[in-house]
Amino acid sequence: MNRKRKPLWLKVLLGLVLAGTVTFGALFGAVLCGAHDHVRGDPQVMVILGCQVKPWGPSVLLQDRLDKALDYLKDHPDLTIVVSGGQGPDEPVSEARCMYDYLTEHGVDGAQILMEDQSHNTVENLRYTMDLLAEAGYDTTADMVVVSNGFHLTRVRMLWSRVCGGDYNLSTLAAPSSHVPSRLKMYIREPLALVKSFVFDR
Repeated sequence: MNRKRKPLWLKVLLGLVLAGTVTFGALFGAVLCGAHDHVRGDPQVMVILGCQVKPWGPSVLLQDRLDKALDYLKDHPDLTIVVSGGQGPDEPVSEARCMYDYLTEHGVDGAQILMEDQSHNTVENLRYTMDLLAEAGYDTTADMVVVSNGFHLTRVRMLWSRVCGGDYNLSTLAAPSSHVPSRLKMYIREPLALVKSFVFDR
C-alpha cells in the first residue's frame, strides 16, 4: 500500500522547524558554555553590569551580581570597581547608583567605585565603561574581570572582543540566578539576544 506523500509546503515547514530547533540548541549550548567563572591573569578592574532596579532596590538578578562581586572583593579588596547601567523609564534611580549604594552599604569604599550611568544595553555598558576608564587615566588593556549572571557571559565575551579588540584581558565571574522564573526566562531569551547582538551590536 502506497503511503500518501507529504505536500511540499509541509516538508518545507518541518525542515524549517528542524533547522530552527538545531540552531537554537547550538546557541543554547554556547550560552551554557559561558556560564561559569573564568579568572585569568591579575585583574585590576572589576566591571559589574547592571540589571533592573525595583522601587525597593536591586532586583534579584542584580543582587545576585552584587553579592558575587562582594564575595570576590573579600579576597581582592583593592580593585577599582565600575558599576555600569543607566536608568530605564520604570526605574527609580540608575542601575549604577543602585549598585553603588548597595556596595557601599556592604562595606566597599565609595572612593574605589566609578559610576557609568548612561548605558542602556550590554554593548553600551562595555563601550561607555572603557571610555570612562580611559578618561579617568586607567589602562584599558589591563586585566579586568566582568561580573554578570552566568547566562549573560557568552554575549559579554563576544561584545568585549568587538569593543576592546580581543578578550585577552577579560576574566568573568558568573553570578547565580537565584530567582527560578527569571532564570528560565533568561536562558530562553539569551540565545536570541546572542543572535541580535551578533548582527546589530557593532
